[in-house]
Amino acid sequence: MDGQDGVQEGRPAATTAAVWGEYIVVKALEDGVTIIGMTRGRETRIGHSEKLDRGEVMVAQFTEHVAAMKIRGRAQIWTRHGMVESER
Repeated sequence: MDGQDGVQEGRPAATTAAVWGEYIVVKALEDGVTIIGMTRGRETRIGHSEKLDRGEVMVAQFTEHVAAMKIRGRAQIWTRHGMVESER
């Protein structure tokens, strides 16, 4: 937070808190699916990565530091908006 007014980067605290609380569920449909967490800030950087084998599931959360996630390989990605399947 930038100050006591609850605003960060020009957004109300309620908006940023709602985004930070978002979860995704990734189910690997093949071996070697990679989940890459991308950081916030002036430059987007790779923060962390995980590999999943077929059938493994990972629950991931967007946070103050994680702004985006990249999924490599065939997987189902579940969000509150629905499900999307990535392709190879």
